[in-house]
Formats: sequence, structure tokens, C-alpha cells
Amino acid sequence: LQQEVVNFYRECFRAARVKPAQNRPHFYSFIRSQFREHDLKKHDFATIEYLLRRGKRQLETYRERSIDDIHM
Repeated sequence: LQQEVVNFYRECFRAARVKPAQNRPHFYSFIRSQFREHDLKKHDFATIEYLLRRGKRQLETYRERSIDDIHM
């Protein structure tokens, strides 16, 4: 599960690389803030799995070409 979280983190940054160059820092800070937002224990599997599912749905939304920028 820990490796799945790391892979998802990398996938988020790869997806941000296709956005316009001037907006990439906004996406990078958003990604970091989303991962740091939750203070979870390693053994809280149910919450981690839930957040992974939610994050993957959110990533699919942000991957759309119509989304050029993000603000926090």
C-alpha cells in the first residue's frame, strides 16, 4: 500500500508536467498540500485506501485538457 501511495504521488507530478509551464508550480504546490493535509498512521489502511480512490478520481478531473490552472 505504501508503494501504491508513492506511485500515485509520482503519477500526479507526471500529469502536472503536461500543463502549461507557467501554471505547473501551482499544480505542484497543490499536489504537495493535498498529500500533507492528512496526518495518517501507516496502519490506517481503510482511510489510506479511501484517500487513494478519492485522489485518483480527482486526478482524472485535473487531467482534462480544459483545466489549465489551479489555485489554492
